[in-house]
Amino acid sequence: MKVSTRLLAAFLGGLLLSGPVAAQDEEPLVIATASPSGVYHVVGRALCRTLEMPCRAQPTDGSSANLRALRRGELKLAFAQSDLHLYATLGTEGFQKDGPDESLRSVFSLHNEPFTLVARRDAGIHRLEDITGHNVNIGNPGSGQRGTMLRLMDAEGWSRSDFSSIHHLPADQQALELCHGNIDAMVYTVGHPNASVAKAIRLCDAVLVDVEGDIVDLLVDAYPYFTRAWIPADLYGPDQPAVHTFGVKATLVASADTDPDVVYRLVAAVFDDFERFKASHPALGVLTPEEMIRDGLTAPLHKGALRYYRERGWIEEDGMVPETD
Repeated sequence: MKVSTRLLAAFLGGLLLSGPVAAQDEEPLVIATASPSGVYHVVGRALCRTLEMPCRAQPTDGSSANLRALRRGELKLAFAQSDLHLYATLGTEGFQKDGPDESLRSVFSLHNEPFTLVARRDAGIHRLEDITGHNVNIGNPGSGQRGTMLRLMDAEGWSRSDFSSIHHLPADQQALELCHGNIDAMVYTVGHPNASVAKAIRLCDAVLVDVEGDIVDLLVDAYPYFTRAWIPADLYGPDQPAVHTFGVKATLVASADTDPDVVYRLVAAVFDDFERFKASHPALGVLTPEEMIRDGLTAPLHKGALRYYRERGWIEEDGMVPETD
């Protein structure tokens, strides 16, 4: 009888231990974001909160780095700007040496990301053209804002020699360097409001600068992933005017090898409680499902996402998005 009791106790003890151990051993879903100070990371954490499975939003060097890591099979899900999303799909621009990424898949698009120019008030930068001759941070290698800034510089005919110095700081360091006077201006392709931009304005007396003109008009007209954008007045204080600029879309992408059931569960979690998801950040407040399954997406839809969209009647069997009244 004593032996049986000991065996039963050991068996029950094993059952109690097996739950936590199994949970600890389950590999979490990793969603690659960008700088911890940016909207990608906030939205990545919001996506993880929608899921009833282990999930982690992972800071990275940004869009280009995410797309390359997806191609190498190091990631399953990641955020990327819509312009770099297109370049990777087609194997153009910075991805020309890599060739087209036939394994890249779209999940959905998210918020608009205005190209944001922030300058020290005492730098004398009142318009885009004024940044030449100054110390400017264009973003770290692998970041989306760097890719957009290089495209803009090329369109303007600017080289690095047109600036006093070019810096390659990540987004979470640039506001501090602006405050210390080590840079005169910084660029950031990001949804608003943003903590890094707010810090520069609040602590360093920085200002937001319009990014517009003939060259910007040409870029918007020539490239479908660029769109006119603006930052609302008073978003960063009562004396902040509305800012006119251009921008891109944030997109969530995946590898074709990513488990379709995982992608389906993620998409369903977002759209089945859509209002709660939109409330996770002000930049998401104007999203609609119609735009999210269409705008800024150039890679084919992942089959897990496509399954959900077809079930909702948002996409027909031939892949077309039905027109709505």
